[in-house]
Amino acid sequence: QVQLVESGGGLVQPGGSLRLSCAASGFTLGHQDIGWFRQAPGKEREEVSCISSSDGSTYYADSVKGRFTISRDKALNTVYLQMNSLKPEDTAVYYCATDLVLRIGLASDCSRPRYWGQGTQVTVSS
Repeated sequence: QVQLVESGGGLVQPGGSLRLSCAASGFTLGHQDIGWFRQAPGKEREEVSCISSSDGSTYYADSVKGRFTISRDKALNTVYLQMNSLKPEDTAVYYCATDLVLRIGLASDCSRPRYWGQGTQVTVSS
C-alpha cells in the first residue's frame, strides 16, 4: 500500500527557507517518479517540482525555478523540497505525490499523480 507522509511545513518570513520531507512507503523511489504539488487558498492545485525515478532528472515550475530544489535519499526512501527565498505567494498546502506523468525536455510536464500525501501547510508572512 502506497503511503506518503509529508513534514517540515510551518510559518516563515519572506526571504526565509524551509525544507519539506516526504517519507514514502509501499514502493521504492528508484522505481517511481515522485513530486511536489501545492494548493493555495481559492486556487487550483498546481505542480511545483518532480524528480525522475530512473536518472534523477528534475522538473520545476517556472514560479519556483532557481529558488526550490528537489532531491531524494533512496536509502531513506524520502524525497525533499528545499525552498529558499520564499515569497508570500508560495503560501499553500504542499503535497507529495507519486505514480505521475513526468516528461522533461521541450514539452516538460509533471501531472496526474495517482497517490497523494495528506499535505503540509507552508505560510510565508511577516
